[in-house]
Amino acid sequence: MFQSNLRQNRSDRDPLYGWIMVGVVFILSALAFGVLGSISVFLKPLATEFSWTRAETSLGYTAIALSSALFGVAWGFVADRFGTRWFGVIAALVMTASLYMLSKQTSIVHFYAFYFIFGAFGNALVGSPLFANVAYWFRQQPGLAIGITAAGGAFGQGIVPYLAGIMIEGSGWRDAYMFMACGYLIIALPLGFLVRESPVRLRAMQFPDEQTQTFPIKETEVLLWLSAAVLFCCNCMSVPIVHLVPLLTDAGQSLSSATSVLMVLMFSGVLGRILGGKLGDVIGPLPAYLLMSLGQTVFVLWFPFTENIVTLYLLAVFFGFAYSGVMSCILMCTRMMVSPGFAARAMSITSFFGYGGMGMGAFVGGLLFDMNGDYVGSFTFASIMGVVNLLILGLFHYRIKRQQDPSRDDKGYVTATSS
Repeated sequence: MFQSNLRQNRSDRDPLYGWIMVGVVFILSALAFGVLGSISVFLKPLATEFSWTRAETSLGYTAIALSSALFGVAWGFVADRFGTRWFGVIAALVMTASLYMLSKQTSIVHFYAFYFIFGAFGNALVGSPLFANVAYWFRQQPGLAIGITAAGGAFGQGIVPYLAGIMIEGSGWRDAYMFMACGYLIIALPLGFLVRESPVRLRAMQFPDEQTQTFPIKETEVLLWLSAAVLFCCNCMSVPIVHLVPLLTDAGQSLSSATSVLMVLMFSGVLGRILGGKLGDVIGPLPAYLLMSLGQTVFVLWFPFTENIVTLYLLAVFFGFAYSGVMSCILMCTRMMVSPGFAARAMSITSFFGYGGMGMGAFVGGLLFDMNGDYVGSFTFASIMGVVNLLILGLFHYRIKRQQDPSRDDKGYVTATSS
């Protein structure tokens, strides 16, 4: 009996390599998302040197978001069919090459093109497909594993812009891009060779006929609801990510001080993503998504009206925690609502709308600044987008409740699936 129980306990354990994958994807996503976050630091130096407007320069973020969205869907289909074995290696090489080319840019066409390439063959590869891979290494508390993995993006968006700001102040923006390219090659390439597909995903690829629908709503409808919510949700979060540093430097803060506020925001997001995932394990991913979305919608509104540096840091902590928790909850919703063989496509499709929202929010935030001469309208727009996201999530939650039956657990998921 003892040996039988021991074998049962061992079979219930998640594979140790799953945690190695958590670490690998944490770092790769930190590097990828760090470049997205650092655009805000390069925004004013580039606009000043080349006489670009804020809206024109903000379109660099839109370019990387758009390419990540478009190519992410394609990579999702590839991942579900063939796996993600070489995704990390390809992404490491392309991220390095793109940053090197950005150091040599001479026109806004180059600026858009090189960021587009970074998104298409770098960020899109280490994003949703690898998150889907990690999610199915775990049966015990997948939300915690997803949250820790997703925290890499927040960590990268905190540390990379801060270091980029130091390099820009010390050596200029061209050398900053060059130093980043060298660092990315040294860190990312060895990690790329460690990527392995999860056993559950491998089985789903080998035996697609075994895949069954377990969530009370069809996968296509789930994607429609989540994609609509994510579109508005990411409009909300992208405005401070792209425009917080220019907002603070316009108000008289030094570049190092402004980037330190952004770093605090992102580092609090590390904790937000971990606890957001854990919260999804406890109360269900959709209620957790609603709670975190409420936080980001309320806090984003106050950035243009906050001048005291201590209050700014506190606001950055609260917003960073809430917006980053949203990211984990989105991934957790997809993990729990679709089958393993469809996971990479599902996460890539929701990410398509997410990146679309990020790109739109970044551009509209810059456009409203150009029109009004300040960021009040930009951050008000962000909060309004957050309200629309909350309305969609509320309707989705009501739709799920109507479809539930007594065999499902109190979070709305088939018990066997969420174990």
